[in-house]
Amino acid sequence: MNRVIILLIASLWWASLAAGADTLVFPSKNGNVAFNHKKHNDMLRECRFCHDKSPGRIAGFGKDFAHKTCKGCHELRGAGPTKCGLCHKK
Repeated sequence: MNRVIILLIASLWWASLAAGADTLVFPSKNGNVAFNHKKHNDMLRECRFCHDKSPGRIAGFGKDFAHKTCKGCHELRGAGPTKCGLCHKK
């Protein structure tokens, strides 16, 4: 019984760490791109703007997706970086 309680507490603690990861870093040959998920989530309030069907990994995420979706959204809204060096940090 103690083992089950310890595992439950450990898994809850691990889940809270994952949920608390506000900034994600994507490696790129042109410099890493830091992305603040919490900031975007708080601003957009709709997962579907970035995620196709449900929260989680984005299918087909890569350079083409990011340039079309992320940069495109920044241009459309007039907010956020749109120039290479503002996203890609060496």
